Amino acid sequence: MSFIEIAKTDEIPVGQMKGIKKDDKNILVTNVKGKYYAINARCTHAGGDLSKGKLDGSIVTCPRHGSKFDVTTGKAVGSPANQDEPSYQVKIQGSSVLVDLP
Repeated sequence: MSFIEIAKTDEIPVGQMKGIKKDDKNILVTNVKGKYYAINARCTHAGGDLSKGKLDGSIVTCPRHGSKFDVTTGKAVGSPANQDEPSYQVKIQGSSVLVDLP
């Protein structure tokens, strides 16, 4: 595993999200009830930037066509998207949010 720091915990308060570009990946990091999650930030339907969407609980809605994804798993839960988002393992070390990027 290759965990890298992509944010500080205070940058992503509870109920918020942040889009991060790292190398060639666009990552969406969310804080759901104090737990951090990371999924791919580009909608699998038409490439919309999920970080510009709306987070409601654990569901992010794409701003382009309204596709919905569960940020805790990356699972597509609302059309038009029918393909899940890749998800990444997250761990907190001190005040650092670390993500395992392949």
